[in-house]
Amino acid sequence: MASRPASAAVILSAGASRRFGGRPKALLPVGREVAIARLARICAEAGLERTVAVVGPHQAAIAPALAGGAVEIVPNERWEAGRTGSLQAGLDAVGDVDELLVWPVDHPFADGATIDTLRAAARGDPLAIWFLPTFRGGGGHPILLRSPAFEHVRALAPSAPLRSLLAPLGPQVRRVPVGDAGVLENVDSPDAYEAALEAWRQRSGEGEPWTAA
Repeated sequence: MASRPASAAVILSAGASRRFGGRPKALLPVGREVAIARLARICAEAGLERTVAVVGPHQAAIAPALAGGAVEIVPNERWEAGRTGSLQAGLDAVGDVDELLVWPVDHPFADGATIDTLRAAARGDPLAIWFLPTFRGGGGHPILLRSPAFEHVRALAPSAPLRSLLAPLGPQVRRVPVGDAGVLENVDSPDAYEAALEAWRQRSGEGEPWTAA
């Protein structure tokens, strides 16, 4: 019998991308990759033992970007109910794990070093159950959750924002400073994407983004 994974990641990519005219944010170019492929690669390089991608109406378009990898695609038929509902679907898919990285695909510019920093913080803090990366005082994504946080997530309505748990959990939330501006770069509009892409290119030294023919 296979041992259960101690760590997993849920990539949240179930939205309709209405502000992008229906173009999936998962397929926005980030250097020579599309966003969701970059997130999947970084999760694997970070040593997370299992990664699932929760998808909604763009499943058929997104699936080829993950073909050949180890990422399991989890359809969320109730994606319109809210992002927390997609996280709950991801939790059900990964099962019993000790820690879970939660990475919305609309934050595709965060770096792998941030995951390493969050996991190191978790190893050094046995009491916290939610590790939130911060850059210049602002909290962002991805976040790391320990298993005691899962019951709180499952108890939320699918439409309730995950941040509504921050105050009730209080001292169990650990804010972890990182040197990664990408944790704050929420690609929620074409203009925001273009600005974040240019900022990322300046930080990383990457050239023009790859685009599919």
